[in-house]
Amino acid sequence: MAVSFVLFFVSVLVLSGRVVSEPVQDKQALLDFIRPLPHAKRVQWNASVSACDWVGVICDANRSFVFSVRLPGVGLVGTIPPNTLGRLGQLRVLSLRANRLFGEIPSDFSNLTLLRSLYLQSNKFSGGFPESVTRLLRLNRLDLSSNNFLGPIPFAVNNLTQLTGLFLENNNFSGNLPSISLVNLRDFNVSNNNINGSIPDSLAKFPPSAFTGNLNLCGRPLRSCNPFSPSPAPSPSLTPPPATRGKKSHRLSTGVIIAIAVGSAIVALLLLLFLILCLRRRRRQPSKQQKPPVVPRAVAAEEGTSSSKDDITGGSAAEAERNRLVFFQGGVYSFDLEDLLRASAEVLGKGSVGTSYKAVLEEGTSVVVKRLKDVVVTKREFEMHMEILGKINHENVVPLRAYYYSKDEKLLVYDFMRDGSLSALLHGSRGSGRTPLDWDNRMRIALTVARGLAHLHIAGKVVHGNIKSSNVLLKPDHGACISDFGLNPLFGNTTPPNRVAGYRAPEVLETRKVTFKSDVYSFGVLLLELLTGKAPNQASLGEEGIDLPRWVQSVVREEWTAEVFDVELMRYHDIEDEMVQLLQIAMACVSTVPDQRPAMQEVVSMIEGINRGETDEGLRQSSDDPSKGSDGHTPPTESRTPVTP
Repeated sequence: MAVSFVLFFVSVLVLSGRVVSEPVQDKQALLDFIRPLPHAKRVQWNASVSACDWVGVICDANRSFVFSVRLPGVGLVGTIPPNTLGRLGQLRVLSLRANRLFGEIPSDFSNLTLLRSLYLQSNKFSGGFPESVTRLLRLNRLDLSSNNFLGPIPFAVNNLTQLTGLFLENNNFSGNLPSISLVNLRDFNVSNNNINGSIPDSLAKFPPSAFTGNLNLCGRPLRSCNPFSPSPAPSPSLTPPPATRGKKSHRLSTGVIIAIAVGSAIVALLLLLFLILCLRRRRRQPSKQQKPPVVPRAVAAEEGTSSSKDDITGGSAAEAERNRLVFFQGGVYSFDLEDLLRASAEVLGKGSVGTSYKAVLEEGTSVVVKRLKDVVVTKREFEMHMEILGKINHENVVPLRAYYYSKDEKLLVYDFMRDGSLSALLHGSRGSGRTPLDWDNRMRIALTVARGLAHLHIAGKVVHGNIKSSNVLLKPDHGACISDFGLNPLFGNTTPPNRVAGYRAPEVLETRKVTFKSDVYSFGVLLLELLTGKAPNQASLGEEGIDLPRWVQSVVREEWTAEVFDVELMRYHDIEDEMVQLLQIAMACVSTVPDQRPAMQEVVSMIEGINRGETDEGLRQSSDDPSKGSDGHTPPTESRTPVTP
């Protein structure tokens, strides 16, 4: 007994230590850094809040030190105060890109010995190549591009043996390129500087675009250096050349001198005219080319398009401001469009309104980027609708974090849900080794989806328009969130024709208009999917072309109700009454007459009213206003005991 008490006491101490853990020294260093610098309002670093919860700051799992600081494009103005960021001894990622910072990089940056990624591009930093950076031996990515650095690029760059990317373009670096021999270096750029001489053989593997804009730079992959350049003129000698010894020197006549001068002037004028024509032709060519759309790197590779920094900025600061990534207040992310373009991505799914990608940003954060297609509304209408969707905040609705609008691209950014979708969990491989989705968790999913949908209808005044199991994303406790909501108005007055037919209400098939009542119908189909384990358009329903509601009705009409339910649910005791009650709710939702369907807040009340066991008391909390959701996360519960075979 005493031993158990000691173990319990120690556990409580450990857990409480985790909760109150705070990187006090790192927090003070960040406050000392931000305090003298003007910055955007969204960077509200409150000293009374843990630094691990600040915008742009990520801590380690134990919240004991600051792991990453990312503040791109937050309006920072001024010089980096010394003895501030250099005190973050455990920092791995530092991004201050796209601000208005100037001056030299503090020498105490050399203290950031664990730093792996340093992004300082698109500022106004000056001075020579920062010596402190050459001591950061664990650096993987270094971006100093688009600043005012000058002087030579030091040979000490070779100290950075872990470097995979070095970006120094658009500065004023001069002198010869050092021989940089870094075996891991995959990305390299020194274009648009004042570098001269020949390109070292160790760097010749990179494309010409990595070196262009340096007028006196030559060698592979650029033009070859000319080995026959004229030698310096010899020193004047008192001894006349042999051919002229003993002869009188003859001076050129005045007429010959004038003729030579006139001829030289004409040749120079012709060369000047030729150069002007060439420059004009080069300026005209880009305007004739249509810029490729802005797409993430992996998306561009998949679809055969390209993306570049010019595509993002549109070639001017004004256009970059118009086509920026717009975040909503209270967001948890701090990245910009360029981060998305550099992110690695994988396709999650292709739906009726666009394709969804999982994008993994440089520091490891994962988000979902939805690339919309066939949007017909104007930019103003798009932005107004996004403002409505961005204000929706509920624990059972996946929040819209940001959006991007340009003529060619419309992107939405959501949280990435690691536990996947209900569709994958319910219809995944049913072979040996599969863990069935038990009844308690199906009830939890049904209730949390209903709460999220009721919140959309009541508080958000938004029709979801695309309820289906692949748009129900799971939380670790098997609660659920709904995604892909409220997008129908972007495509005109009709729904896209290729929505999954099994979920659509009968009237939507005719009018192509979604309503609150058609959402209720789709939710009813989702309940039947949970009860039967069958997909709405599954061929095994027995009759070609029959949908799930009609199949269930036909089975119930023949009084074979037990045949409706998923065979995986037959393993559990004492759930028959609850399954029948939920089936009745589902059948009410899929009534063919819209006015006979209950409203979503009524559906929430009916599901909460199902007679549940004491172990699921958390599911039966009061819901006078279901649009507000629950006060906290639904606690996990033990599953019903399966029947022993």
